[in-house]
Amino acid sequence: MKFWIGGGIVFLLLIGSGYTWLGEKIEKGKTPVADGSNDYLIILGAKIKPNGDPSLSLKNRLDVAIDYLQNHKHVQVIVSGGQGIDEPATEASVMAQYLIDAGIDPLRIQMEEKSTSTYENLLFSKDFLPEGVKTITIVSNDYHLARAKFLANVVGLEADVLAAKTPRSVAAKSHIRERLALLKTYIMGK
Repeated sequence: MKFWIGGGIVFLLLIGSGYTWLGEKIEKGKTPVADGSNDYLIILGAKIKPNGDPSLSLKNRLDVAIDYLQNHKHVQVIVSGGQGIDEPATEASVMAQYLIDAGIDPLRIQMEEKSTSTYENLLFSKDFLPEGVKTITIVSNDYHLARAKFLANVVGLEADVLAAKTPRSVAAKSHIRERLALLKTYIMGK
């Protein structure tokens, strides 16, 4: 009986420590904050609504990117995201149109439309970078940046970041799910 109680306590301590450690990694993922020194910005895709509008999470990413692009006119942008089975268009095409509607010059925008995961977002977007470019800026929701930066390193890139707010309606679920995804990424390497 004592063995089971002691084992249970150790198990709970391990789970709690892991949860805390992953939360710290997620917080550290929000740095370094982009300052305009990188010439390429990659906006990671997210859900498109059935009516073709970006989800609130994606809209927040795009709004952060628009402000940054307006302040750093030399920066080129790659919008990255394919089309899910429940999406009416590719995430990249919806993002590009949103940026254009906000006044971003279409000549600054490239579309990566095949990816279906964060790893693929970065791997496939790398093909749009000029040879020799190894540093980028990543835009995603705040909880997602630690994993995105880790995966950028996996594909041979270094990144600073722009953190978009996570909508309150999905914040708790997103932070818990991201801890599991981050742990899986650390274990599997992608």
